[in-house]
Amino acid sequence: MVDRDEDKDTSSGVSAPRKSAAAEGKHDTAPEEQAARKEDDRRQKLRSIFDRLSNALGGEPRDRDELLETLRDAQARQLFDADTLQMVEGVFQVIEMQVRDIMIPRGQMVVIEKDAPLERILPLVIESGHSRFPVIDEDRDDVVGVLLAKDLLRFSGESEEVFHIEELLRETTVTPETKRLNVLLKEFRTARNHMAIVLDEYGGVAGLVTIEDVLEEIVGEIDDEHDTDEDADMRVHGDGRYSVNALTPIADFNAALGTDFSDEEFDTIGGVLLQHIGHMPKPGEVAVIKGCRFQVLASDSRRLQLLQVSKASE
Repeated sequence: MVDRDEDKDTSSGVSAPRKSAAAEGKHDTAPEEQAARKEDDRRQKLRSIFDRLSNALGGEPRDRDELLETLRDAQARQLFDADTLQMVEGVFQVIEMQVRDIMIPRGQMVVIEKDAPLERILPLVIESGHSRFPVIDEDRDDVVGVLLAKDLLRFSGESEEVFHIEELLRETTVTPETKRLNVLLKEFRTARNHMAIVLDEYGGVAGLVTIEDVLEEIVGEIDDEHDTDEDADMRVHGDGRYSVNALTPIADFNAALGTDFSDEEFDTIGGVLLQHIGHMPKPGEVAVIKGCRFQVLASDSRRLQLLQVSKASE
């Protein structure tokens, strides 16, 4: 019988064995095996990177700088996405920062007076959008507790329950302005707390800080068209208008505009405006104080950001 051509080695006349089904199957899965090996390599590289990250968190700054360069190189090779890199960089940034770097200044704190009636408290809570409020007695250095907005729900509508703010106050958490943010974040998580009153070196209230403020340093925040360089407190326009960072020191503001706002109670011009208005203003709100017209250009539920200032017309 003559062998079939396709079963014979044409150079030697020896019949070539057919490939087994198992061998064919192995050939078919080769791309999957290659992909699996690549994924294993990727995971091992990531594991190595994040092992080094864990060790570097307690190491010298030089070690952290070297690791950041490694992480940036890994992201450039698409071992992880840019958002992940941004968060890791944020973690390193938090390690280097203190509470004073991100706190809401004393003058911009939205506070509730201890003897304020419910009719005055509710609109303030609604307008501000906050969930927690420092409650003060005689002044901002005398914080007697924290009021949670959710504790006021039972007094809305047709409720006949008598309102006593003392019964609703939560304990105040305090922290020094020099505390590292990573330490504060750990304390927030351990105590399941979301806000702390910040004290200066003399024991006075310097401001407040929330867990959201710390987390923003890690995940970042969205800029809008009104965000300005924080290093530029004031910018002069040709028509007599000024763009003013709300955190501009009052002394600098007075020197630039020839005004005489007092800095005995507040350090920043934003604090002066907040005291005058009595609530956290929204963009577009206008106030005239001592011959100056202030218009809010940018703010959020927690702080003033950018003001437009000009001399008020007579």
